[in-house]
Amino acid sequence: MPRVIRSTRVLLPDGLRAASLHLADGIIARVAAWDDLGGAPAEAVHDAGDHVVMAGIVDTHVHVNEPGRTEWEGFATATRAARAGGVTTLLDMPLNSIPATTSLAGLEAKQAAAAGQCVVNVGFLGGVIPGNVHELEPLANAGVFAFKAFMVPSGVDEFPGCTEADLRAAFPTLARLGKPLMAHAEDPSRILPPSGNGDYATYLASRPVAAEVAAIEMLVRLVEWMPLHVHVVHVSSAEGADVIRRAKAAGLPITAETCPHYLTWSSEDIPAGATEYKCAPPLREARHREALWDALMDGTLDMIVSDHSPCPPAMKASEGDFFAAWGGIASLQLGLPAVWTGASARGASVHHLSRWMCEAPARLAGLSSRKGSIAPGLDADFVAWNPEEEQVVHAARLEHRHKLTPYAGRRLRGVVSASYIGGSDDPQTLPWLTSPT
Repeated sequence: MPRVIRSTRVLLPDGLRAASLHLADGIIARVAAWDDLGGAPAEAVHDAGDHVVMAGIVDTHVHVNEPGRTEWEGFATATRAARAGGVTTLLDMPLNSIPATTSLAGLEAKQAAAAGQCVVNVGFLGGVIPGNVHELEPLANAGVFAFKAFMVPSGVDEFPGCTEADLRAAFPTLARLGKPLMAHAEDPSRILPPSGNGDYATYLASRPVAAEVAAIEMLVRLVEWMPLHVHVVHVSSAEGADVIRRAKAAGLPITAETCPHYLTWSSEDIPAGATEYKCAPPLREARHREALWDALMDGTLDMIVSDHSPCPPAMKASEGDFFAAWGGIASLQLGLPAVWTGASARGASVHHLSRWMCEAPARLAGLSSRKGSIAPGLDADFVAWNPEEEQVVHAARLEHRHKLTPYAGRRLRGVVSASYIGGSDDPQTLPWLTSPT
């Protein structure tokens, strides 16, 4: 393990500059000048040259799917993909595993499945479903970081969606526990049934902007009724971001995220029958993509996370029918270059990238005292990467269990050269994380 990691471009709270990071017991002991090696022997110094060294990415929205649907993804493959992409900490969504993480027994099954397989830091999220309010406190006490609810059918029977009444039943407990509620915000009454030939335009029209807006507006009403940190996941529309902007201006405790795919593609880009692009909410017109970038720049949207949600390729092979295909985009290994490609083209900096992908997700998870930035006393979790180098995505080189992704063949800017966890670039297995109480 290195005692010193240095680069001519280390991203520190006061900016990007040459520095050496001195490590001890997996922690940043001090930040020093580039040429201050503290007497460390040459073999204990990792010199990243001019590659950017910044805090490891924190991804709070990953579907690992193990146990129960391990043929979709699993802890071994997901965490290898994460590490290859500079993600050093991830939070596993409470679905699509069987059992779902909606009870203490479900969490224990998840923990047992993860043991001895994870090469990045992994924590778990609990689920809010109708009728499981009594399970929320045991899950919180066992260390889940937050709770996830769907406001529409999730697509799997073991994780049903919540009505407004279900959420009102859960809010007092969540508020007392001090755990954020992460909400998939679409109003089922605004979603249309499958129709036509299942082409993308028909699928897009079936999940209109109005569904996202109505669901976010319901969440705002609930937060006005009972203050609780609500986090809106995968915002996809300009109008949805506008509702969040107004809620924040009113001082409500609401945060929100979007995902690399909403920032990369628009509906106009999707080839006919290319169901690997299917997700929910759907990829919308170009004006929405540009509005999401604007909302990130002005602070309306707090963060960018993957929503990595893979499945076996056969579940996407629906003869081009977007209603029949499973929804979800595989991207865990590609978030940094996908975001940097769009961000750098729009004049954003490496500091913006770190704020959206490291600092804000760590804050959502309650991990800011350990992760998300580089400072003495924090965990020595870093990613080293070259922001000038470009790559073409070769699906066969991805570590995900399944290689089907809309990023295949796309040229992206930014290449990860190393990931360090606890100061080590050796991908050894790690114990799971539990949330601080």
